[in-house]
Amino acid sequence: MKNLKFLFIFMLVTSISCAQKSPRLQSKGAIDGVNIAIDYGAPSVKGRTIWGGLEKYDKVWRAGANENTTISFDAAVTIDGEELPAGKYGFFIIPKKGDDWTIIFNTKNDGWGAYSYDEKDDALRVDITPEFGDENQEQLFYGIMDNEIIFAWEKVKLTIPVASL
Repeated sequence: MKNLKFLFIFMLVTSISCAQKSPRLQSKGAIDGVNIAIDYGAPSVKGRTIWGGLEKYDKVWRAGANENTTISFDAAVTIDGEELPAGKYGFFIIPKKGDDWTIIFNTKNDGWGAYSYDEKDDALRVDITPEFGDENQEQLFYGIMDNEIIFAWEKVKLTIPVASL
C-alpha cells in the first residue's frame, strides 16, 4: 500500500511539474465550405506586458508559443481579398505600435519560433487593423466563426476576413 501511495504522489508531482505552460491547442471550423485548422501554443498573459514588452513591436512573431503556429486550408481562399492557395502555412504576426499589424502566411510551417523565418518563403502578407479592448484575454485564442479567423490575446483582437474562391 505504501508503494501505491508513493507511486500516486510521484505521478501527481511529475504531472504538475511537467505540465506545459503554453499548452498546444487546435481550432477547427469551416468558412464557405473550406475546412480550416489552426494549431498553436497558447501562452497566458500572467500579468506581463505583452505588446511592446514580451512581444516587440516591428518584429516577426510566431503568433503563439513554442513551435510555429500553423493554419491549414483544404481549398484556396482569399484573406482580406488577397488570394491564398490551399495548403498548410506557418502563421506569423508583426505587431506595430499605432499602425496596422501585418499577418503572414509562410510556406515554411515546421519551424520553432521565428528563428528560421525567411520573408522569401511568404505566400501572403496582409495588413489588419488591430482592435484594442478593455477586457483581458488571458490565454491566447484563435477561433473560426462566420467568415473570419479571430486572434485574441491580452487586450488585442485581430479579425481576419476569409472567403472561398
